[in-house]
Amino acid sequence: MLRRQFILSTLALGLAPAAFAQGYGRLSQGDARSGIRAALDTAARLATNRLGQTDGFFADPAVHIPLPRNIASLQTQLRRVGMSGPVDDLELRINRSAEAAMPEAGRIFNDAIQSITVGDAVSIVRGGDTAATDFLRGRSERRLTGLLRPSMESALTGSGAYRAVDAVEPQISGGQNLLGSLFGNRSATGSLRDTVTDHAVSRAIDGVFHYIGQEERAIRQDPVRRGTDILRRVFG
Repeated sequence: MLRRQFILSTLALGLAPAAFAQGYGRLSQGDARSGIRAALDTAARLATNRLGQTDGFFADPAVHIPLPRNIASLQTQLRRVGMSGPVDDLELRINRSAEAAMPEAGRIFNDAIQSITVGDAVSIVRGGDTAATDFLRGRSERRLTGLLRPSMESALTGSGAYRAVDAVEPQISGGQNLLGSLFGNRSATGSLRDTVTDHAVSRAIDGVFHYIGQEERAIRQDPVRRGTDILRRVFG
């Protein structure tokens, strides 16, 4: 705690690296920035590795991606008559697609982490248990959404989720296109694909930041067990 307070006060005063090092052993402003980068790198890597495994999203209640609300309503109706199989399959495949997209998310995070400056480090160290996570989300979410969407589309195609979208359409009572009624006069399948893609990207991002925040808390609470030497020096 005393070490963190010293880092804060020294960084906030804008002392030169030499003065910073003299005031607290070998710890410099560069060390502080490296510590924040290392904490985020560790948290992002652990989070994306965890979620990138089979059932990383699907079997985890904290981050499981449900169907979009309007499709979930249809799922409930179809389940009552024993016809929800294709919609249930779609839900599984959406989660599989999010799991498959995690390696690309990790690469995007790395670029944002490397852009952290000493000034950024001041705000992060001053912040709460998820200050670094909040910073990373603010710095990368828009870009992450844009860059992750093609990866998600590819994953949705590869996992068969889009085929499952097409298979949902015949689940109709008396031949009426229920999905068409949900989306007005637009193409039901095309609109549903867009809805599924947007929803999958948004919920995948929520899930990965959930676990990045969790990992950051763990690093701050126990840097010796969770991290490297630089983490122990900055957060210990």
